[in-house]
Order: sequence, then structure tokens, then C-alpha cells
Amino acid sequence: MARSLDGLVLSPVADQAPGQVGTRTRFTYHEQDGTVWAEYAGGDVVRGHLVGTRAGDALDFRYVQLKRDGTTSSGHCRSTVTDLADGRVRLEERWEWESQEGSGTSVVEELPSDGLSDE
Repeated sequence: MARSLDGLVLSPVADQAPGQVGTRTRFTYHEQDGTVWAEYAGGDVVRGHLVGTRAGDALDFRYVQLKRDGTTSSGHCRSTVTDLADGRVRLEERWEWESQEGSGTSVVEELPSDGLSDE
């Protein structure tokens, strides 16, 4: 099993559609006893939260977010946790909106320890 997500800061490796999470979005993860949660913000997202479970290297969570235009949205995501060769963590995600149409895949990775932001 990949290491704990607790305290890790991750960011998408590519931008999604306009108005969604992107490379400027930062996720701060927490993990305890099979429960995972995170706060996120950046880019078009003012504030977001996710909460769910972890079983081995599989995450299953729901998310809700407030965007800069004042709209809210929510969805469901299943992710696989993997370790990168350099020791960082990667999440390979399959997500689906529940509050609107749309689904897709994304990859988020732990930010390098030499700098938490490219902003």
C-alpha cells in the first residue's frame, strides 16, 4: 500500500475544463483510520471539500466546490493511489459530476518538497 496521504499537498498535472480544478488548484489531504478528506482551492475554485474512504490503494469520495462565479457543484470520484519513482504520491482519478452533466479522468500528484507553489 502507498504511504498515508495525511498532510500531503497535491495538484493536478493538467488543467481540466474552464471553471474547474486545474494546475493552480491545491488539495491538502488528511487521512485517519480509512477515512480521507481534503480542502482545496485555487484557479477557478474558491473553496472545495472532499470526504470519503480509503481501502488499500483505492479512494472513494464525494466532493463539493464553490467557484469564483458563485456557482456550486458536486460529484463522485474513485482514485487509485500510486507511488512515483521519486517517492511522491500520484492519484489516478475517475470522476463524475452529480450536480451537472460530465465525467472524466485526471491525475493529481504530490508537489515536490522544494516548492509548494508555482504561482
